[in-house]
Amino acid sequence: MAEKVKVAVDAMGGDHAPAEIVRGVVEAVSERDRIEVILVGISDKIEAELAKYTYPRGRIQVVHASEVIATEEPPVMAIRKKKDSSIVVAMNMVKNGEADAFVSAGSSGAILVGGQLLVGRIKGVERSPLAPLIPTSKGVSLLIDCGANVDARPSHLVQFAKMGSIYMEHVIGKKNPTVAIVNIGAEEEKGNALVKDTFPLLKNCSDINFIGSIEAREIPNGYADVIVCEAFVGNVILKLYEGVGSVFQAMLMQGLMSTMRSKIGALLVKPAVKKTLKSFDASEYGGAPLLGLKGLVVKTHGSAKAKEVKNSIIQCITFKEQQINEKIKKNLVQEKV
Repeated sequence: MAEKVKVAVDAMGGDHAPAEIVRGVVEAVSERDRIEVILVGISDKIEAELAKYTYPRGRIQVVHASEVIATEEPPVMAIRKKKDSSIVVAMNMVKNGEADAFVSAGSSGAILVGGQLLVGRIKGVERSPLAPLIPTSKGVSLLIDCGANVDARPSHLVQFAKMGSIYMEHVIGKKNPTVAIVNIGAEEEKGNALVKDTFPLLKNCSDINFIGSIEAREIPNGYADVIVCEAFVGNVILKLYEGVGSVFQAMLMQGLMSTMRSKIGALLVKPAVKKTLKSFDASEYGGAPLLGLKGLVVKTHGSAKAKEVKNSIIQCITFKEQQINEKIKKNLVQEKV
């Protein structure tokens, strides 16, 4: 019998907490028998939401946490002072082995700080990057880092490339994934100091399939499976990606509904359009894992609704099943021997 995966979920984090968080949890345990969830937060509010649903009660547990970390709070101070916050309580469950993973739509800063201070990095990992999947014409690519390390060094980016390759191969199933570094041109001599210093290091890595530089316009075409950059660049790419996608969908729907003729045409193309737009829906891919930690920490969008929460929880199954942390640890330990 397959081993259960226990996920601690921050019920109070995000724009739509706790309603959408609880709904996503109920959908996750209803869809996958292997999942057990610990909902952490203000218990009476969680219980009130749970009362709206029918679900396998033995697989959802509620743990009370009296405090909530707001997005505007200084992350380090909040993690240190709010010991009974939903983020701290849930992360300590991962640290202590009471849960296999942590999922939250809450404060990005607090999650990043908590991941480093509470869960802790795997020995040998210099920095832990956030790595979301982004849609492309060929499926998905992994953008690493998208928000955790804005002042990364070349050695950090090399580790990001290795961790990203492990994730794409063993979680997504992409054999020998291609790796590229974000640059302003394809030529090796182009780029800022960080890119120029990192390029030869990646080129000399025998355990990744490095294919050189990638310009931003090539990212949606799926030119590379793992896209390496420091967090400032990665976050700009991610936010622009999401913004363009949102505007494109709105403009497309507006155009299809603009005249009677276009409305008739829209009925004919509706199935194809719906399928295409679904592939560019970020909520389909779950959250972004913070790689390189001793336990799994997954950050979802602050605006996440039930579907994204559900998919973020479900992706924890593959992460545990494929022993991603063990593979990262083995790779980096071998690197230092």
